[in-house]
Amino acid sequence: MGQVRVKICGLRTAADVDAVAAAGAAYAGFNFFPKSPRFVTVEEARALALGAPEGLCKVALVVDAEDAALDAITAAVPLDMLQLHGHETPARVAEVKARYGLPVMKVIGVAGEADLAALTEFSLVADQILIDAKPPKDAVLPGGNGLTFDWRLLVGRKWLKPWMLAGGLTAGNVAEAIRLTGARQVDVASGVESAPGVKDAARIADFVRAAG
Repeated sequence: MGQVRVKICGLRTAADVDAVAAAGAAYAGFNFFPKSPRFVTVEEARALALGAPEGLCKVALVVDAEDAALDAITAAVPLDMLQLHGHETPARVAEVKARYGLPVMKVIGVAGEADLAALTEFSLVADQILIDAKPPKDAVLPGGNGLTFDWRLLVGRKWLKPWMLAGGLTAGNVAEAIRLTGARQVDVASGVESAPGVKDAARIADFVRAAG
């Protein structure tokens, strides 16, 4: 089956990028959502991306970003992918893909079976789908809340595009999540931190190793 590809999201320092690369993760995520403890400015993200080793896929996480914000990010930061983590419609996903010429990953929050239809809908327009735990109604953050969902909802299901599993993953549960869902890609933010927004190199290494 090959190795499971790991995305570490919310990197804020050069040491974070070095730890992700050293651990063998495939994706490095930079968070442009101002309310997040993992937020980085365009200038900070540019420096981090320029310092990333070749082959590490650099992903910009944005939440309902307007074209002006995306213009500024894509003009300054050498990116490989855009991750749309808001309430973007399929039409908006297609529009972003066409405007920026970058692969687009759309995040879908899942709490129950009713949420699965959106995965099929968005797989028609996005290049990848990220399946995350749906945040509580009063949550400030759309993701990175350390919440899981019932992974059994995904058993035996297939989508048109590559997909990634997120939501409350840690080195302690990621192997079980992969076994249950058949995920070939996983995403983590809070699960490799010592405090909100503070990445821990040892936890990053442990997570990538556990994901196999």
